[in-house]
Amino acid sequence: MIETKVANRYAKSLLGLAMERKIEEKVFEDMKLIAGTIDQNHELSVVFRSPIINTDKKDAIIKQIFSGKINDVTFAFLDIITRKRREYYLEQIANEFIAIYKASKGISIAYITTAIPIDETIRKEIIGIVKQKSGNQVELIEQVDPELVGGFVLRYGDEQFDTSFSRKLHSLRKDFRENLYQKDY
Repeated sequence: MIETKVANRYAKSLLGLAMERKIEEKVFEDMKLIAGTIDQNHELSVVFRSPIINTDKKDAIIKQIFSGKINDVTFAFLDIITRKRREYYLEQIANEFIAIYKASKGISIAYITTAIPIDETIRKEIIGIVKQKSGNQVELIEQVDPELVGGFVLRYGDEQFDTSFSRKLHSLRKDFRENLYQKDY
């Protein structure tokens, strides 16, 4: 919870600065690069989260990785993050910035988890349903989880639709555990 608040505050302030300088699109691309780099490199994530590695080393790593690849404003922001010793939250800040930026552009993010990959017709149908309900453009992020057995779990905004077989099986197990003939007092 604290991580989300910290990330949200930094992301909002960076978006405000980017909008003020009219470079929000460039900073958005930079944040996608930063989030993707940290997400794809587990060792880098561990380095940023480590309290043992000092801030100067982390700052040097950031400069070595991102120097010349990102905007000056984003680079200065990363410098502030490391000076304030908030590099622990860097991936969350980048992801939060991406979400806030998309929300400001009227793009809703929907997450669908299925047991097998979905085809294009189902993808379009789901996007249409979410677009109708939210009134925004929709970006669909897909995940495959074989443990669902069948069905899907769709999340967008504050809503979740769980039609997975695994949830139905769990519900049946719970119902069978209850003894309908013995009263609970």
